Amino acid sequence: MLRKSNVMLLAVILTLAVVLAACGNNNNNGGNASPSTAASKEPASTDSASSDAPAPSAADLPEVTLSLTFPGTAPKDEKKVEEAINAYLKDKINAKIDINMIDWGQWDNKINLAIAGREPMDILFTASWNGHSNNVAKGAFLALNDPNGKYGNLLEKYGQGIIETLPPAFLAGAKINGFNYGIPTNKELAEQGGVIYRTDVANELGLTTQLDAVKTIKDLEPILAVVKEKKPELVPLYLKDGENFNAHYFAKYDHLGDGQIDGVVMKNGTDTTVKARYDFPIYKETLAVTRDFFQKGYINRDAATAQLSPQDAMKAGNVFMGVFPLKPGKDAEVANAANLQGKLKQIAMTDRTVSTGETAGSMLGITTTSANPERAMMFINLLHTDKQLNNLLNFGIEGDHYTRNGEIITATANTPNYAIGSAWMFGSQFLNYVWDNEDPNKWALFKAFNENAINSPALGFTFNAEPISSQASVLNNIRKEFDPGLDTGAIDPGKADEFIKKMNDNGLKDIIAEKQKQLDAFLASK
Repeated sequence: MLRKSNVMLLAVILTLAVVLAACGNNNNNGGNASPSTAASKEPASTDSASSDAPAPSAADLPEVTLSLTFPGTAPKDEKKVEEAINAYLKDKINAKIDINMIDWGQWDNKINLAIAGREPMDILFTASWNGHSNNVAKGAFLALNDPNGKYGNLLEKYGQGIIETLPPAFLAGAKINGFNYGIPTNKELAEQGGVIYRTDVANELGLTTQLDAVKTIKDLEPILAVVKEKKPELVPLYLKDGENFNAHYFAKYDHLGDGQIDGVVMKNGTDTTVKARYDFPIYKETLAVTRDFFQKGYINRDAATAQLSPQDAMKAGNVFMGVFPLKPGKDAEVANAANLQGKLKQIAMTDRTVSTGETAGSMLGITTTSANPERAMMFINLLHTDKQLNNLLNFGIEGDHYTRNGEIITATANTPNYAIGSAWMFGSQFLNYVWDNEDPNKWALFKAFNENAINSPALGFTFNAEPISSQASVLNNIRKEFDPGLDTGAIDPGKADEFIKKMNDNGLKDIIAEKQKQLDAFLASK
């Protein structure tokens, strides 16, 4: 069993801002945290947080349209909900929102092209695992708390609700060179890898007892074999690039700020020596098991090129199991989005861990091509403080896409037409209503989820990619050439040797050296 230190996780998380300023004495791994305070604070009100600075009146603001771009499959009723949001925003900030959803499979390519082409965008989803640090180095995002920036300190001016309700650990952990280039979602801090499966199929095939005993990837083999034999119309295990057993949340790689730039330490270890992923035994061990599953026909044949997210794949109705980052009630969230209410269950298969990347694991940034950064910040602030707006964006129109009894909501016949499953992306999840098939104590469970989580030995550190941005771009293209096939079992693990050589020949050692230098400086300052 992995060692857990006796240092309180709560102390680490809530003092992360101080740690980043070179104070504190945390050692490597975490212990207990108070369920009541370890995660995020609820906003003080359901409408808007108070601020000493007077908010501008909507009547004094010219009407603008803001684009909101995030990954996901656009639902049938997107425009209907967009119109309802815009009507609501009229008296709030006199802005309209143009929702722009991009399918997960096309997300990276489309966003990279948009950033490279300097396309006008306003509010853009970003995350540590999705190239955030590298995109900051490319100049894609505004520094939101820079008093000397073109627009001043946008967070101070228009984000007081964020400052008052978002625990300091999130903003502190997401900083790059002292600035925030995205506003984190107020949600759980720990992460855990696992699978979500169809309970109706498991019950029919008599697999429930076996599933309850699953601890490792190899334990899944006999279960997947039965599903393949007895339910040939189903994909036993759905994988894709980025959503597999080698994903950071499953393999426990801490990329130190950007999941698309190699050079990691292990979140559940104690060593602070930065290495390439493939220098850890778990990398090739995982490739071998995944390849075995693929050759036995357990994994979707298009895994290396698949574009559907695991959630959308399960919604299609022909998938038994998928790999997911877990949290309390993740199975119910996916079930609601996939129209499989009461038919999904999750199995946790890794340690719960906390790294700086989790503080920046889901953010909304304002692009440097935005024509209205001030209004964009006002909108992000509302997502953290305005309960009606938050739930409208996440769940649609009350009485149409759901009915409500207090904080509990129930699906309607029209729920599938606006089931975006993106609540973890926007503002404060502590404003979200709870579906009637979820635990009514969901938010208390979120807070308790951080108890006994293991701290990454690099907790508090965020890598600045600017010194190696050119090498990082080259290596990211190489990664895209090899990772999808290797990580999903679609190509022989022997190809990893060619991958490793190509990475080393194109500057990986320079990147690892730069990461190590920055990490060592951070650790020495503590």
